Amino acid sequence: MRLVTEPTPKAPSWYALQTRYRFEKKVAQQLLQKGVEIFLPLRQELHHWSDRDQEIRVPLFPGYAFVRMEDSKDQRLLILQTAGIHCFVTLRGEPLEVPASQIEHLQILLSQSVPCSLRPFLKIGQKVRIRGGCLHGLEGILSQDGTRSLVISIESIQRSVAIEIEGYELEPV
Repeated sequence: MRLVTEPTPKAPSWYALQTRYRFEKKVAQQLLQKGVEIFLPLRQELHHWSDRDQEIRVPLFPGYAFVRMEDSKDQRLLILQTAGIHCFVTLRGEPLEVPASQIEHLQILLSQSVPCSLRPFLKIGQKVRIRGGCLHGLEGILSQDGTRSLVISIESIQRSVAIEIEGYELEPV
């Protein structure tokens, strides 16, 4: 006798969606109407026009929204059939799960109206360039030994020098 067990349903998880540019709010409204739990992080931004200044809410991550769902083909199809959605953010063809703690941290940050702005996503060991200031254009490897530093290497003599870069704006190379 062989026992057949039903697969246990996985608890709903967060997934990132890539949307059409400037369609994030429309996508969120449509998914809400379909009964899908969605999180669209928005921030306040002051816009200047010739006749007035106005604060508006804009997406924190343009072109992205987050949905909480049980990962099933039916649920994916329901979401992908929404106007303005390009695709799920995937890894090897499978939707990439976003840790719930990261979504919670974003929700806490945005609920407190803390001013924030986007920055390049940088990793320790990545080649970066300094933007602005007296060191503008300087390139090296991002390092962190207590403080953030930029390591400049002279390969021909196999020597490196590190400078502290707290306060400088960096961009990936």
